[in-house]
Amino acid sequence: MKKQKKSNVAYLPTDFAKEQYANYAKQQRQVIYRRRRLFVIFAVAAVVAILFGISLLRDFSRLHQLETYQDKTIVQKAETDQQITSLKKDVALLEDDDYVAKLARSRYFYSKEGEINFRLPDSVTQSQEETTK
Repeated sequence: MKKQKKSNVAYLPTDFAKEQYANYAKQQRQVIYRRRRLFVIFAVAAVVAILFGISLLRDFSRLHQLETYQDKTIVQKAETDQQITSLKKDVALLEDDDYVAKLARSRYFYSKEGEINFRLPDSVTQSQEETTK
């Protein structure tokens, strides 16, 4: 610690000197009050800015989540639309009696009276059998 140097200036206890020292002390208190007030204003502004920043980051995060959810639902909608068109085609085909008869003969081996069905191996299964030999 430094020792304070003894000042060679002496305090004069006159009315003018007392008034000047009082004015100086008042000015110093006002400066301190202004600094404290400015610090409080900046602290409040910083807290508000941080709160708005956090809120903004949350909103951006939520927006990103909703955009990814939207992309997923768009893909699902496209797949569902394809399934719907495929099913509508199947329904349209199943309304045709000739197609239903052909389908019953090929899948379930139904036949008309006096008709004989022969099941031939598919070319895919036949080629698999040849490659295994």
